[in-house]
Amino acid sequence: MKAQQQPQQPRVTPFNPQQPVGGSIIDAEGREIPITEQMIQQACRELDKAWQTPRHV
Repeated sequence: MKAQQQPQQPRVTPFNPQQPVGGSIIDAEGREIPITEQMIQQACRELDKAWQTPRHV
């Protein structure tokens, strides 16, 4: 009889909002700044605040 294999559990990495997520921006002085989860979350919050319901024409 074969031993039952357990399905592999997805590897979970600890959440670190300061860890780069794979992209960069270039600042005014030409420096490369890694984009972090915290930066993305902040941008989303700002977009949520600025969002308006479209007006029908």
